[in-house]
Amino acid sequence: MPNNPTVAAASDLRIRLHHKEGRPGHHSHPHFRGGTPEQPRQRDTREIKVVRRVLDANDIMADQNRKLFSEKNVFVLNMMSSPGSGKTTTLIKTLGTLMTGLRCAVIVGDICSTYDADQLSVTGAPVVQINTDEFGGDCHLAAHVVARALADIDLDEIDFLVVENVGNLVCPAEFDMGEDARVVVLSVAEGEDKPIKYPLMFRQCDAALLNKVDLLPYLDYDKDLAVSNIRQIHPEMPVFSVSAKTGEGFDPWLEWLKGRIKEKLG
Repeated sequence: MPNNPTVAAASDLRIRLHHKEGRPGHHSHPHFRGGTPEQPRQRDTREIKVVRRVLDANDIMADQNRKLFSEKNVFVLNMMSSPGSGKTTTLIKTLGTLMTGLRCAVIVGDICSTYDADQLSVTGAPVVQINTDEFGGDCHLAAHVVARALADIDLDEIDFLVVENVGNLVCPAEFDMGEDARVVVLSVAEGEDKPIKYPLMFRQCDAALLNKVDLLPYLDYDKDLAVSNIRQIHPEMPVFSVSAKTGEGFDPWLEWLKGRIKEKLG
């Protein structure tokens, strides 16, 4: 349990996201392993049906979340990335600007620890921590877990809710949580090939942040190629080159985000 009173550990949220047979501590998240839903490989037919049931159940809960967020007039952002992209630092700097005019809160997803939640608490926004390590550590947040975390947030007192998802470029993209927008953070230290290797994440997101551009003078990194790879997957996606450390490039990103929030909240 964290010492910081602004962080709710939400220990009752240490739950298994999917209920499948398997020993405790064994990660049994069902992943799609080939073919298509219409033409699956025969030996994977049963597993694909399990994945479909999981995703269908999640979509039902996500629709309930979306309805609640609409009733409460709350804009919800799902922020995703691989570990180490600078997602938390980017979010701290983003909230530092937005909280001058918006009431904000954060739900943080991690397998273990409250490290990121403790970092985010410096913003003054209410922070709820979700840990998924009880049964081996699920690799994403799902709609029903977010719904349970909302018990620790007064949505009547919130305009803007951020879900900082578990660090992963694969699974989080599959699970709708009822959010209004999705953003992926990609650091220049990760290489230009990530959009090609993990296309679903970039296809599903509404914007991409290319973070840590202050490191470009020290890296063998082709930023134009990275952006081209993103646009190959999602041609219309806005890409913002930023540095969470220096603040470079944050104005265009914040203007985009404020515009999306204004579309919903008026």
